[in-house]
Amino acid sequence: MAEIIQKDGTWAFDGDALRLTPGRDRNVGLLRRTLGELVVPLAALAGVSFEQGRKAGRLRLRLRDGADPLLLATGGRLTEPNDPYQLLVESDRYGVAEYFVEEVRGALLLDQVPPDPVTEYLLPGPSVPLSVSAGDGTASFDGECVRLEWNWKTEDAKAAAGARTVPLADIAAVEWLPAAGLENGHLRLTVRNAPTQAPPKYDPNAVELWGFKKDPLMALVAAAVQARLPHPSGPGAGAPRTETVHTEAVPEAVPGAAGPPEPGAPGWLAPAPAAATAEDEHDALLRRLRELGELHRTGVLTDDEFSMAKQAVLKRM
Repeated sequence: MAEIIQKDGTWAFDGDALRLTPGRDRNVGLLRRTLGELVVPLAALAGVSFEQGRKAGRLRLRLRDGADPLLLATGGRLTEPNDPYQLLVESDRYGVAEYFVEEVRGALLLDQVPPDPVTEYLLPGPSVPLSVSAGDGTASFDGECVRLEWNWKTEDAKAAAGARTVPLADIAAVEWLPAAGLENGHLRLTVRNAPTQAPPKYDPNAVELWGFKKDPLMALVAAAVQARLPHPSGPGAGAPRTETVHTEAVPEAVPGAAGPPEPGAPGWLAPAPAAATAEDEHDALLRRLRELGELHRTGVLTDDEFSMAKQAVLKRM
């Protein structure tokens, strides 16, 4: 058995599977801590590597494409503090890390595990029920339905229709995207027979994310849903699927209505705003600062979260 214990976490390999346990260090990401211990079967691995640095090194696992619903749902966009397949290694443990890599690589060769993509999930995904509040709403999943509920920060046009419950059978795909620069992130459901062209701010099937601490937890909801959807490389994967295009908002159809809903009626979505000018962008950043101040005053953001978010906005200005 090979094992390496660090502040960042503990990795152990028994010849058949790897156990990845997050550490208690404050630099360990919230997603890793919430996800807890992961058991990765050897058959799910495509490779392992160790990179030395001046002060610290990094162990990395590379999984076979399609093996993990978390990586599928996030598109490999998890950053280092939240990526469960990376481990920071202190310089005095480089020899242990290299031995760990040799043991795993030897087992991959002995078992003749191919690095090819797989056609079924080899990891189970997060357990349910699961509920996460972040951005402009709360996403809950019980294994059968996803429920989206809105908060006071939700765009009025989206919140007007109220909470939304989407059965798993109606979901064609799920995606989590982190906030980056001036672009907000999202958790988005692609619902069968109900395509939308609305950006997440107006999309009733999406939670908009603004880059705060709890945003990565929405990836757990995405992964739990992904794990219960048909594998994208499995039978029937070639069937046509409606793409989600991020252009302008399109109103949802109201049953029994002859045309699109009237403005303000349930199901009506405001059109997406046109591309912002430099002045509009500056005003948007000022509004964001005011929103952050309000979130801090009401206790939604801690002092550290408020300081980090404020600095990020000021850098953009």
